Amino acid sequence: MRSTMIRRQSLLLILLAAFAGRAVAAVALQRSLDRRPGQSFLIEGDANGYWELGGQLAAGKPYQIYHPPRRVLRMPGFPAFLAIARILAGNSFLLARILQAAVGTAGCWLTYLLGRELFSRHVGLWAAAISAVLPTFVGFSVVLLSETLFATALLASLWTMCRLIRLGFGPEHRRRAVGWSLAVGAACAAATFVRPSWLLCGPLFVVMYFALSRHKRQTAVRGVLVIGALFLLLLPWAWRNRQVTGHWVFTTLWVGASLYDGLNPDATGSSDMTFFDHDHLMTRMSEYDVDRYYRARAWNFVRMHPVRTLKLAAIKLGRYWKPWPNAAPFQSAPLRLAVAVPFVVLLLLSVRGGWLYCDRFAALALTAGPILYFAAVHAVFIGSLRYRLPAEYPLCVLAAAGIVGRSPESEGSDASVERFRDAERNRR
Repeated sequence: MRSTMIRRQSLLLILLAAFAGRAVAAVALQRSLDRRPGQSFLIEGDANGYWELGGQLAAGKPYQIYHPPRRVLRMPGFPAFLAIARILAGNSFLLARILQAAVGTAGCWLTYLLGRELFSRHVGLWAAAISAVLPTFVGFSVVLLSETLFATALLASLWTMCRLIRLGFGPEHRRRAVGWSLAVGAACAAATFVRPSWLLCGPLFVVMYFALSRHKRQTAVRGVLVIGALFLLLLPWAWRNRQVTGHWVFTTLWVGASLYDGLNPDATGSSDMTFFDHDHLMTRMSEYDVDRYYRARAWNFVRMHPVRTLKLAAIKLGRYWKPWPNAAPFQSAPLRLAVAVPFVVLLLLSVRGGWLYCDRFAALALTAGPILYFAAVHAVFIGSLRYRLPAEYPLCVLAAAGIVGRSPESEGSDASVERFRDAERNRR
């Protein structure tokens, strides 16, 4: 009882420290930007677009931006979050940053839950503590970009996957299995509403779960529920897109341009969207046709230049795994050290955790899987620390397992493939 109370108090202190650090960062960043006339965001471009879309939603105006209007440019999750902030306090950037600091703190809590389910409460506390103080997590929690909200939604989907895996297959578990299957689909949909790149993770989880389970029929039913919930929750967005474009679009119509950004004769591995403004295709083509046009050009480049494509993939992976930021404004030595050293330590601890728990396939898949998944995605698109950042949250769990090591408590919380393979037999 005493140990439980101590853990709860420790978790509360960690979360309070996480929020306090992020709130201080929010105030400091806003004061810094206030001293720079004409600059509202630390990273312009994406942040400005999200803010404008949030304003459109807050004002009850059509969800579109720019002229000619782009109606399916971004998923609506993060703009909806910003709309809430703008409804509560008008154009207060500081309040939006404070609300995002709260979301980042929720991400630390979900990191604890994931660590507790996969390994032990001790591991969960260490994972929460790591995520509470990592400089990149604290910094990005107050930058008005989608990374922090996406990381929190991503963690929620991983946690629900873990809960579903840990369920047995006996008759007494069927009702809970339905609930957790729907929860997995809903959490994956919520994350996809923030970042469309998470769309494939629900189906990938279902394939893995089915392939490694001995209870094929029941696992198949659960998988259908996961995919069904994901599809049904994304359907209103796709229907809305059909109404405004004439086509069913379940993600966005920015995929083609993003793909061509990474696969074109002038590509360098970093983002350079000047071609989009230079081509002016939106003045003579529909948004849907522009997306298809750039997709075709990107894949044509791959077919014509396979060697260059592979070289670009290597460059993008280098940018993705680079310990310090790639962007020129963030190249000061203190900043590079503040970002690089914690990431290298996190990576080394994660390797140790993976070595200690190499027999826990599910645990490894749910902690290291996301960062490898995004590495594959951004070997095709654009490589950057920003795209790696959300996947570092679950990696904190594996790093915490590397710190704690194997223990009887973590063995008792085993969520490995063997557990859900033999769950029914063990519970009998």
